[in-house]
Amino acid sequence: MTPIEPALSTEENVTLLGGGAVRAEILNEALSFAPKLVAADGGAAKALALGHMPECVVGDFDSLDEKARAQIAPERLFHIPEQDSTDFEKALMCIAAPVILGVGFTGARIDHELAVYATLARFPDRRCVILGEEDLCFIAPPVFNLPTRPGDRVSLFPMGAVTGRSEGLRWPIEGISFAPDGRVGTSNIASGEQVTLCFDTPGMMVILSRAMLGTDLIARLLAAPDWG
Repeated sequence: MTPIEPALSTEENVTLLGGGAVRAEILNEALSFAPKLVAADGGAAKALALGHMPECVVGDFDSLDEKARAQIAPERLFHIPEQDSTDFEKALMCIAAPVILGVGFTGARIDHELAVYATLARFPDRRCVILGEEDLCFIAPPVFNLPTRPGDRVSLFPMGAVTGRSEGLRWPIEGISFAPDGRVGTSNIASGEQVTLCFDTPGMMVILSRAMLGTDLIARLLAAPDWG
């Protein structure tokens, strides 16, 4: 994808809304942590239906109907016609913000959802958390301290070949070669009040209960080092 100027540059966290199914409760929860709202293409109609005007709309606009488009000021519309990237990738690359919370990207078409995870894996330094009905997920930074309670589920799914180390997991990961077509780490469990994860290469997706958003998860993501 050709680099483009940011559609939105902000010091506040951003909620990115896709066109998939999303309940008002989840969108409002995301906005409480990330108050700036950006819509990816057809997510604009979803935003308007839920009573929110997006700061901007990014995409190729093949899913943005004329009724929704007519309600949005032209200066808020960022049309990127190329077809080599998804609307999620277009929006992700157009937002300059500390953390992005993505909603409306899970639970509908499987190919669209997988494309979102593939995009996260290609851009591991983007602090982007995807929220679903039950879970949230993000690509782990090189070192990450996760706030937990004993018994909390900490699932690890590799998007490529990944090795690492852990403290505070019932089943430590040191010495394991993870791969999407090999060993994965679903349903691991925290043994205490913090889990520390260290990875040698980018590509490990961390999957947690959506309730974890209410901890200091975002602050810890911001404090973590970049892959560089």
